[in-house]
Amino acid sequence: MLVVLNSARAAWAIDDHHRALDQLRGLALKLDCSHSGAAASLREGLEETLTVIRLGVRGRLKRTLASTSPCESMIDTVRRVSRDAERWQNGDMCLRWTAACMLEAEASCARSIGHRDLAKLALAVAARRRRPHHDRSHARRDCGAGGRRLARSR
Repeated sequence: MLVVLNSARAAWAIDDHHRALDQLRGLALKLDCSHSGAAASLREGLEETLTVIRLGVRGRLKRTLASTSPCESMIDTVRRVSRDAERWQNGDMCLRWTAACMLEAEASCARSIGHRDLAKLALAVAARRRRPHHDRSHARRDCGAGGRRLARSR
């Protein structure tokens, strides 16, 4: 399994989105026989795992965003701050507390490795939104209704 992990890491280290995508698809093919569940899981999140690469994020910020540390840090802050709430009245109150806790967690974001490149990331995301998306790599899925096929929703 270490070989599989190293293959995945090698693919995520590539700065070319299409090459990384091809490498991960090849890894999924290799996994089909021995670990079909892992292959299916890899395919399920394939595009999402390469978002940072597709946006052209490089260097230290890429390393930070490719890890779960920023999310775990934010979740830890939300847990720590929200434990002060004693009575949760409804779902709206939960959302307000979560938003307030995330604003509290924002302070630690400035200390993230590569934080100086966040403006470049924002520009890349904005540019991506303005461009029409003609990516044909998204699979089509069977909707189960008389053989009709629907494009995967985004």
